[in-house]
Amino acid sequence: MNTAGLPTAYEHGKRLTEPGSTVDPILVEIVQGTLASVEMEVETAIARTSRSPMIRDAHDFRAGIHDRQLRKLTGRSYSALVHPIVRDFPLEEMVEGDVFFHNDVYESEGGIGHLPDLCVTVPVFHEGTVVAFVQAFGHHDDIGGAVPGSMPSNATSVHEEGLSVPPIKLWDRGVPNKAALRIMTRNSRMPDSLAADLDAECSACLMGARRLSDLFTRYGRDDIETAFDAILDSTTETYRREILSKIPEGTYVWEDYAEHDGVDQPRLHTQRITLTKVDDAPADPETNFLGGARLIVDFTGTAPQAKGPINHCGDYVGGNFLKKWLAPILRNLADTPERMAELDVNEGIVPLIEMRFPEKGTLLTPIYPAPTNARTFVILRLLGVLAGVVAKAVDGQMPADQETIRYTGVYGKDRDGNDYLMREVLGGGSGGRYYADGEDTIHVVPDSRNLPTEFTESRFPFIVERLGLAVDSGGAGRYRGGLGYEKQIRMLQDAHFMSIADRSILACWGLKGGKAGMPFSVVIDPGGPQEREVDALADSEPVRAGQLIRIRTTGGGGWGDPLERPLDEVERDLTWGKVSLEGARTAYGVVASGGKDDVSIDVAASEALREQLRQERGDEPFFDRGPGYAQLAQGARASEYDWM
Repeated sequence: MNTAGLPTAYEHGKRLTEPGSTVDPILVEIVQGTLASVEMEVETAIARTSRSPMIRDAHDFRAGIHDRQLRKLTGRSYSALVHPIVRDFPLEEMVEGDVFFHNDVYESEGGIGHLPDLCVTVPVFHEGTVVAFVQAFGHHDDIGGAVPGSMPSNATSVHEEGLSVPPIKLWDRGVPNKAALRIMTRNSRMPDSLAADLDAECSACLMGARRLSDLFTRYGRDDIETAFDAILDSTTETYRREILSKIPEGTYVWEDYAEHDGVDQPRLHTQRITLTKVDDAPADPETNFLGGARLIVDFTGTAPQAKGPINHCGDYVGGNFLKKWLAPILRNLADTPERMAELDVNEGIVPLIEMRFPEKGTLLTPIYPAPTNARTFVILRLLGVLAGVVAKAVDGQMPADQETIRYTGVYGKDRDGNDYLMREVLGGGSGGRYYADGEDTIHVVPDSRNLPTEFTESRFPFIVERLGLAVDSGGAGRYRGGLGYEKQIRMLQDAHFMSIADRSILACWGLKGGKAGMPFSVVIDPGGPQEREVDALADSEPVRAGQLIRIRTTGGGGWGDPLERPLDEVERDLTWGKVSLEGARTAYGVVASGGKDDVSIDVAASEALREQLRQERGDEPFFDRGPGYAQLAQGARASEYDWM
């Protein structure tokens, strides 16, 4: 039985061919290219035929291709899991035209984080037998629940978050299950969009399944499955040789925190990783691990599950989803940025990572029916915790922190008196790196984007008065953190503002002398008579017609000593408007004057100020968490794990 009390007798994770099986390397290239092409074709079809802004315009969805052992073959992005489908519907009972659906967090085997993520899965057939799966899952506008958007910030139970559907057969032999579709759309505040999105996703996955079936017909099942094994074996060996070899053998500990859960007062919700690198781990046939270098990721020390919705169900199938979610962080150890971009994350990384979870009842091992809609606070933070613990192992040769996803939006009545919901995923700045500044306004979801101004202004009753970079938001460093967004929206009619965001007190940490970035903030009516700051977790903050909403997203942490940043680079930041004159003085010790077009740096005064700042500062921790940490840590400037 798994942790949800469901049977786990299905086969998964095993090789399709015997070790040492050979296949034409040219065929492997053809198969790998075809998989990537089909995945992209499925995503393109969904983007062009869906209806909701979150899917069609923000592109908050993903496709994935898996083999009959449920192993993810593609590596362009993360995806959900096929495990819950095969658990409940044996392969031998599936037929062509079947489409399976689920969004139940606790029955998803860890592949679904919150209820708005709806997942469709289509089996691929060759000569009447299931040989692979095409899957798509994405964040949909509304699936019911206590508030529009299905993400109540103060939920204390998953039952408040919307309609929860365990694995079902949504299409049977090509015929849609109209009763199930009617139930789902009846529970949504946006039934037409939901119906159109589901139709787009089902049709796209069925199309992808046909494409893959053609591949098996063209080359034969034996050779294709041998190529599948070769693709995953190549990933395993590449990461072992190029990535794991960069981490010294030993044990390293670091932790970071979510700051609030929407129910209790803000406090430190700990997420801890103890990372052990072993160079001679024994072979494990159950996980296709052949022995040698391996990483052990132990989450012991993670805080108890929260009352509010920041929990994430990670302890399923040995943490299979989390392994593939976290593994992209390890690519930062590649020899060059160009090589990093070439490394895919597929099931081949799974044998190289062993995960150890604490007992049930923590942020990563919540007990049903704990709420999970804001689980991004945990899974995004875990990316940073892994980056931080690896940074301790490799003397800082990792990026500083970033927080690149939060949900903001407004809802109310439009000009015609109809209900509307506008919600988007706004990114933030990435962390400075040991060789370059961080990138501005990136999004953690591949290919996702903010909603176009032209689209939102034509569809919703507001005007976007500004969309640009938040000046001074990037953490100072020898390499500066990337900047976050500043977005200003003026409402044309009364409405309500919503936000699901973290890092409004705690900041993205700086590394090896770099400083933390600017936290997230929302202000309504800035400079006006009713100016007020809005909590980062808000469901229905009232906004009057004519009032302005100013949103500033997080800046990435800085890397290295900011007093070592060359003066010409600070001058460039001033010219580009990324750093203010005051920011240059206080953060970089640079005395400058003039405007963007005529910046003038006083070299002598800058050198004197930098020397003064060096004399005034004392010992500094390896990680800088910013001033917000002391607010939640009884005045402490750093944790015990922040020092080398």
